[in-house]
Amino acid sequence: MFRTFFYLLLLIPLAALLPAAEGQSDGADPALNTPFAGEGATGAVAVTTPHAPPSSFFQRLLKAYADDWKPAPSSDPPPPPFRSTPSPVDGPPFPFSDWPYGGSVVITKPWTQSAPLMKTIWGDSEGEGWKKSGVQIYGWLNVGFNVSTSDKQGYANSPAAYAEKPNSIQPDQEVLYIERQPDTVQTDHFDWGFRVASLYGLDYRFTTAKGVFSEQLLKHDREYGYDPVMVYADLYFPHVAQGMDVRIGRYISLPDIEAQLAPNNYTYTHSLTYTYDCYTQSGINTTTKLNDHWMFQAGLSAGCEAVPWTRPDAKPTFNTCLGYTWKEGGDNLYLCANSINDGKYAYNNLAAYYLTWYHKMNGSWHTATESWYQYESQTPNVLNPAASSLIETNANGAVCATATQLTCFAPEWAVVNYVEKEFSKHDYLTIRNEIMDDLRGQRTGFKTKYTEHTVGWGHWVGTTVLFRPELRFERSYDVPAYDNGTKKNQLMLAGDVIYFF
Repeated sequence: MFRTFFYLLLLIPLAALLPAAEGQSDGADPALNTPFAGEGATGAVAVTTPHAPPSSFFQRLLKAYADDWKPAPSSDPPPPPFRSTPSPVDGPPFPFSDWPYGGSVVITKPWTQSAPLMKTIWGDSEGEGWKKSGVQIYGWLNVGFNVSTSDKQGYANSPAAYAEKPNSIQPDQEVLYIERQPDTVQTDHFDWGFRVASLYGLDYRFTTAKGVFSEQLLKHDREYGYDPVMVYADLYFPHVAQGMDVRIGRYISLPDIEAQLAPNNYTYTHSLTYTYDCYTQSGINTTTKLNDHWMFQAGLSAGCEAVPWTRPDAKPTFNTCLGYTWKEGGDNLYLCANSINDGKYAYNNLAAYYLTWYHKMNGSWHTATESWYQYESQTPNVLNPAASSLIETNANGAVCATATQLTCFAPEWAVVNYVEKEFSKHDYLTIRNEIMDDLRGQRTGFKTKYTEHTVGWGHWVGTTVLFRPELRFERSYDVPAYDNGTKKNQLMLAGDVIYFF
């Protein structure tokens, strides 16, 4: 039922092409010049129209798409007011314009998106009330495909993600946001915001937190499911340093090259690095912009993929991050201890430490590099039958050094690098290379080293449709890990389309 509903929704806005097909191209409307769902997307926004909008809701919706797909204007509008350094890259085509960090809005930059649904609502008689409230409703439909050298049943492309079902077309994530972001440009008053993000699709298998509709996966192993992946409030205090944001609720974990949902990642598939780390946490996190160079974060949560009422998996877990930016925003180092507790085996109870470096080489090239080390201690030994009762559903045990051990220490490390080239506001190239060593097989289920190499392309139609084809090759070195543990190599042609509303 859900899949049929979303496929029907995909067809509705296509009618917008009919009255405006002649001379139409994939140019951008300056009123829609940012990817939606970013942690504080920035850019110019126009919320007025040069003439009275059509009276019908669907007429206004179709016009919003038609306007978005018209040729781009000859020059960009001036940027809206902001504090701090200018944004280092263009978003779009990239999934962000400021180097991303998790757990907060982008402090000192405005939130300026205006998706077709909101432009349609703003054109109604109640539109001014919506604008003044700052609340927006938006989202996307995301469908992906892959053709792979793995061909066995089930999720045979794994450990690759999120295209884990080989040779198929999948509704990956169909997402609805209800959101308000605080104004962090102003410095004279307290402000607030919130986000409720609902996800349905195959990708819920990666976002599920134990204790939040988790029976879909942990008890019934349903292929598609629903997850309220983000539910939080933001409290903004402008008089603390250059601004402090306090986030309370369930939020995506802090390290953030590709930790966000589909539109906020360079590519359709994810690196191994970002497939097997912490996805969401539930708690409180503070982000303080100390000055133009330094940012400090600290928080307390119930741990990775656990909520406070889930016992014994929920544990008091601290996090802290420090960011430093230099070269007028062109370089950024982001050091995070994302989850600090005993690291004792539970449902994804990772102790995890990250270092990320963003570097702008020139006006069209930049890189993003991340390394991490993470572990779980006292992990049940899959070689010892006596330990089988200790293993939790959807939480792998470890391949310990000997069969006599009941549990063991299970670490892993990884490094991923992105090289990005902007060709226009509509096109960009991605080159991704990574190495990961799952030293005890606890993350992927296989005790082995991996390398992964991807070349991808991103192409925008206006700012409301994004195509991301890619070619990916990966290898496991010590044991076969692909095609249900029968192959060491895997080649995959994959891609997706994201349709924003």
